[in-house]
Amino acid sequence: MPTLRPAPADLPAELRVVVDYRKSGLSLNHVVGCPLDCGYCVRHLFRNFSMKQPHLVMDDVKAVDQLVGHWAFRPDTTPLQIFNRATDPFLPGVKEHLFATLEELDRRRLANPTLVITRWKIEPDDVARLEKLKYLRLTVLITWSGIADDRIEPAASSIAENSMKVLKSNALRTKSILYWRPVIAGLNDSDHHLERARELSFLTDATVFTGLFHRQEIRDYFRDVGVPDLYPSVARRKILPAETEQRIIAAFAGRPLFRKTSCGVAYAHQTADYNGHFGIREICDICPVEQFGRCASSHRQPDLAAISKLAELAQLDVTTMDVNGRRIEVQGSTEQQRYFMQHSLNFQVHDRGSPHFYGRHGRAEVGWD
Repeated sequence: MPTLRPAPADLPAELRVVVDYRKSGLSLNHVVGCPLDCGYCVRHLFRNFSMKQPHLVMDDVKAVDQLVGHWAFRPDTTPLQIFNRATDPFLPGVKEHLFATLEELDRRRLANPTLVITRWKIEPDDVARLEKLKYLRLTVLITWSGIADDRIEPAASSIAENSMKVLKSNALRTKSILYWRPVIAGLNDSDHHLERARELSFLTDATVFTGLFHRQEIRDYFRDVGVPDLYPSVARRKILPAETEQRIIAAFAGRPLFRKTSCGVAYAHQTADYNGHFGIREICDICPVEQFGRCASSHRQPDLAAISKLAELAQLDVTTMDVNGRRIEVQGSTEQQRYFMQHSLNFQVHDRGSPHFYGRHGRAEVGWD
């Protein structure tokens, strides 16, 4: 097993916190550093993009202990993500820690939905090891963009395409998603890109498409390497213009296509969406009939007693909350607080300070009327 270097003493403090809550689940990141140089990487936001060599923050068992000991962790319920913030899980050396982490969770007989996101090489031996897991409900999301500009994405998309083929040929229990991201208007949304993405969709259990985080740090990086501004402004949420979305939906007619990661994962495993997007019904207008039915049959507006109990655990003010058939609305919350409640209830939780507008599907306003 290749040995990773210990993380340096000057590692940013937020990267020493190896467990945090994100929309698709409780995220475990005890390896940091990546050589792939994807220009849009969220590591820009953690002041860690310059660390090209993966480093180990703590050993795998200790990391799993922190994950399952987190106040928000619920056995068999809380969605999990492994190495999705600071490295690629299938890099040489890193993937040994990925396997060890998954196997440790599985050894504890945990059946949580578990997501692994990669754009790197998956080999048949890797799939064979994943297939030995007995309890975790594992999904591998393969990031593919079709972007040919090395300044934006140096790693060839053919690598991800081959990984899809390997999973298609070797996986039974392990589910796979074509994770088409970031879709950037005018860059990788041509008719050729749409046609290629549709072709690749036959290699996976579902396709999820999403836009670009265009934060100031990412725009500054692109300017430094000579890439003209991809959009006229930065935004807190991902940018995906309405026109681009409609062209993608038209191109994928008859194929399982999803706007949200958890929707694609749920379809692959034939379960209802754990994020409760069904309450925001316009998100579901592209879903396959069978998936719409699964989510419809499980969708329930939670009662105030259940909401209040979870709000207290999350240390949220119950008196400021409002609930209807679409969402629970809270005030002054963090993402961690909201997503804990959302995953516990399978029901959307929004904050008044960051409103969701009808039909925009939680995206930035750029490119929408």
